[in-house]
Amino acid sequence: MGAGQPYSRPARRHRPMRTGLAFVGIGVALCCVGVAGLGAWNLQTVRQAAGPIRETADGFLNEVTLGDTTGAYDRLCKDARSRWSAIGFTSWVRTPPMVTDYEITDVSVATKGGRPHGTVTVRLTRDGGVSEERRLPVVREGGDWRVCGDPF
Repeated sequence: MGAGQPYSRPARRHRPMRTGLAFVGIGVALCCVGVAGLGAWNLQTVRQAAGPIRETADGFLNEVTLGDTTGAYDRLCKDARSRWSAIGFTSWVRTPPMVTDYEITDVSVATKGGRPHGTVTVRLTRDGGVSEERRLPVVREGGDWRVCGDPF
């Protein structure tokens, strides 16, 4: 009689499809978490910027209506100050019909290249009661928010 064969485990079937699907599932889950995190970060950045953007535009327009052109000029971005001298800006603001009142109607914030910028929609009232709607672009420059572009 011969010796019996030693016990051996039956061969397991390989399941490459299950392994591949598991890796794909993990990859999709990581992507979803990343997209959700990026969306939350972007939303937080936009919400944090809306208040300072509104305050910058409000301060600028308040100084314009009070006739403090030096203070308003200091709130302009570098690009706008390169196009306007302080004297030119003052004479421009004081040219009739002058702005006598304003109302901020909307503040929108967006990001471009990871940097927030805003647009403030404002209703300006001029001498004689004529009103018009304008958009003030506001950008971050040197750690401060500044009005940029041609506000009037």
